[in-house]
Amino acid sequence: MRHDAQLRTAAQAIFDACYPSEDWSPVRFEEAERFGTVHYRQAVDAALRARSALVGAAAAQLELI
Repeated sequence: MRHDAQLRTAAQAIFDACYPSEDWSPVRFEEAERFGTVHYRQAVDAALRARSALVGAAAAQLELI
C-alpha cells in the first residue's frame, strides 16, 4: 500500500485509534504493515470502506448541484 499515501495515512490513523497501545496490538503500525498482521489488514479494510463511503457521499452531493 506504500503507493497510495492517502490510504496508508488513513489506515495508520485507524490503526492508532483502534490499537492505542501494545495491550491492543503487539507491534506498532510500521511493523504491522511490514508483517501484514491481522491488525494491519483490519485497519486497511476500514480505510478502504471509509474511502468508499466518502466517495459515495461526495458523488451524492455533486448530484444535488
